[in-house]
Amino acid sequence: MKFGIMIVPEDRWQTARLKWRRAEQMGFDHAWTYDHLNWRAFRAKEWFTMVPTLTAAAVETERIAIGALVSSPNLRHPVNLAKDVTTIDDISGGRLVLGLGAGAAGFDSTMTRRNPWSRRERTERFAEYVELTDRLLTQPVTTFDGSYYLADEVHSQPLCRQEPRVPFAIAASGPRGMRVVARHASTWVTTGEPNLFASAPYEEALPVLRQQVEALEKACVEIGRDPSTLSRLLVTGPTVGGVLDSPAAFFDAAGRFAEAGITDLVVQWPRPDEPFRGRVDVLEKIAEDLDRHRSR
Repeated sequence: MKFGIMIVPEDRWQTARLKWRRAEQMGFDHAWTYDHLNWRAFRAKEWFTMVPTLTAAAVETERIAIGALVSSPNLRHPVNLAKDVTTIDDISGGRLVLGLGAGAAGFDSTMTRRNPWSRRERTERFAEYVELTDRLLTQPVTTFDGSYYLADEVHSQPLCRQEPRVPFAIAASGPRGMRVVARHASTWVTTGEPNLFASAPYEEALPVLRQQVEALEKACVEIGRDPSTLSRLLVTGPTVGGVLDSPAAFFDAAGRFAEAGITDLVVQWPRPDEPFRGRVDVLEKIAEDLDRHRSR
């Protein structure tokens, strides 16, 4: 199993840089941030955006993979996103992973439009969004005329440092989203139950995760893809609780998740208050033992 950490973009960079640097020193395989204008309980607090944060993180670190969980049609046109992605991938030396998701109802969907998209429209937009982003990151020139997105002779130079492009980590839970994952992703992303901040003990997430993994593997088989070629990443914290209660809880959860088919486990950087309340000293003790459990 691989291990990752989510760093909420709430800190001024002099503080945030220490977290990104420490995540790498601790031995985590990947580090992530959120891609929102602002978010839920953090709306009235300081909140920084994804592109400059990951750019700075790329300079601050050397080894660890970095990424956003997740960029969505709520905020970015694929053409703009693709140019940002190639830039960060170059600055990081080819360490960027692009997290993508359909987005949800909330501040990101209401601050810049009068009529938020329905769930059906978000799903339809997302399939087109991923397809166009894929083309923009792999073709020197792209023309695309879809139902929702247009690209007219977009020149993409340079292309990604990684070939054929940066890997996609795509969040999905429904049948159509799983098909998008099967076609385009290197990693499938889940938070377990879709109702954020209804955190339950991690044991209770296992039946849902098994069902989701089964649906994912079915979607792969339907298009002729080997399911074993797809990583499965679980973001804990919002709906999967108790993982950072102690080192014993963390490694017990990691073992149970691995048995359910999860290959990558992401925890939130501990905060002094909710959401994601936790202790950094517990995280540090966990980090001391990552290598032994990573090899299992």
